[in-house]
Amino acid sequence: MAEICNIAAFLPQMAVRRPDALAVVMPQGKDAHGKRCYSHLTYRQLDTWSDDIARGLLAVGLQRGMRTVLMVRPSLEFFALTFALFKAGIAPVMVDPGLGRRQLKQCLDEAQPQAFIGIPVAHVARMVLGWARSAKLLVTVGGPRLWGGLRLWGGLGLGDITARGRAAGTAPVLAHTAPEDLAAILFTSGSTGPAKGVVYQHRHFVAQVELIRQTYAIEEGELDLPTFPLFALFDPALGMTTVVPQMDFTRPASVDPAMLAELIADWGITNVFGSPALLATVVRHAQQAKEHQPVHWRSVRRVISAGAPVPAAVLEGMHSILPPTAEIVTPYGATECLPVASIGSREVLAQTRALTEAGAGVCVGRVVAPNQVRIIAISDGPLPTWRDDLCLPTGQVGEITVLGPTTTTAYWGRDDATAKAKIASTNGVVHRMGDVGYFDAEGRLWYCGRKGHRVALADRTLHTAPVEEILNTHPAVYRTALVPLQTSAGPAPLVWVERLPGSGLSDAQLCDELRQLCTQHAPLQGIERFAVHPRFPVDIRHNAKIGRELLAAEAQRRFG
Repeated sequence: MAEICNIAAFLPQMAVRRPDALAVVMPQGKDAHGKRCYSHLTYRQLDTWSDDIARGLLAVGLQRGMRTVLMVRPSLEFFALTFALFKAGIAPVMVDPGLGRRQLKQCLDEAQPQAFIGIPVAHVARMVLGWARSAKLLVTVGGPRLWGGLRLWGGLGLGDITARGRAAGTAPVLAHTAPEDLAAILFTSGSTGPAKGVVYQHRHFVAQVELIRQTYAIEEGELDLPTFPLFALFDPALGMTTVVPQMDFTRPASVDPAMLAELIADWGITNVFGSPALLATVVRHAQQAKEHQPVHWRSVRRVISAGAPVPAAVLEGMHSILPPTAEIVTPYGATECLPVASIGSREVLAQTRALTEAGAGVCVGRVVAPNQVRIIAISDGPLPTWRDDLCLPTGQVGEITVLGPTTTTAYWGRDDATAKAKIASTNGVVHRMGDVGYFDAEGRLWYCGRKGHRVALADRTLHTAPVEEILNTHPAVYRTALVPLQTSAGPAPLVWVERLPGSGLSDAQLCDELRQLCTQHAPLQGIERFAVHPRFPVDIRHNAKIGRELLAAEAQRRFG
């Protein structure tokens, strides 16, 4: 019989090796003395509970391969449920709740789920807004059950999934899933168009665990503070204890830095996962607090940041609160393929920062083995079959493609999107990242922006990262966004500017200074249109990806 390929297989292994070690820790308010209280699950408890839930879900009619919406806030139940679904071979469908009503409904309609597991407010939204009408099996997590269906726990009635699982016996549950079997449908953030459901097979999750472990030298027994829930699901497989922060996970930029510091101090956190926007918030807080209460993340060994490039100033600020040996690492990748490449903060600050600020783009590091990354000529149509003559030489900007063990092969129910993003090859499916970039002479990968955000002019093509990273060096600028503007004379570049407070410059003065800066750098020649924006729209997952489509539409309305 073939070996089981299932990410949930890591959990019973950890339950044997480290049964009484903590797997998940949840803050639970504060006691009368102001000390934070916690609840937790050990590896053995998480393994046992997820087995109970898996048996219960199977007993009430869920089946292997069944697509099941999971709308549960990060909690002990969230971890137990997710591993229960994987153990039973049931495929969770995960959508960011902050996408908005229309996109959420579209995502759920596309996934055509057969079951829906959610907290009460998710079920209310399901009924009122018509979400997931295809789901016939309903499970409520916590609170009253006012809409039929079953409950995860609470009493010993027929609707208690946990009790049903315990009544079914004590045998461990682990579906004999094959590498190619459907494991989950994870929707993209929707930051560059409609969110798409990425089809994850079990082999993709297993490969991600191993690549993350090897790339960042993660050891069993470490403690992780993940501010992105999906990353936290890797922790039990990696042997790390997850300490779940109390925050709005759809608004990481609004995190309470003091709360993070308290959790780090209470538990001796060694690894932190956070978006660039979250790290920027932490740095601002540290700079404001340094006079009266300096911030130090004394136990942290590494910070992993993904979702967008981390500004060099944020890297410098993070190093001021980290131990001297700690590093901020930034994996490059996407929901469809991760990790692809990686770079550390020391290399950025010592070597690539100056090149970035001169218009070279953003260095995302060296390719994570065994991924095969190649740069191909930019095109917008499908490429059904791989050809080696598509590849561009070192130093030439093109579209980034990836072939590797974590490369997903399709979007659920979106054949058009799959055709545009995937290329069949003799070695497997190649994913087109939708990003443009190039390799330098040292073999490092550089990111120049999204393919769909390029601004094609009569004599050249502008890419967002090389342009914006130069303009972002202005001391009054927080960030910029290059967008195309359709004028009577043809397409033209326009740059939106989001200011830093307190510069003393008027908007007109700032735009004049940026125009002057353009005359000093070849990549910026010919850029003359600037406009100040009060606050850029950003993605809901990381709060770091700029909503350029919205900014382009606004520019066209106002200035086109």
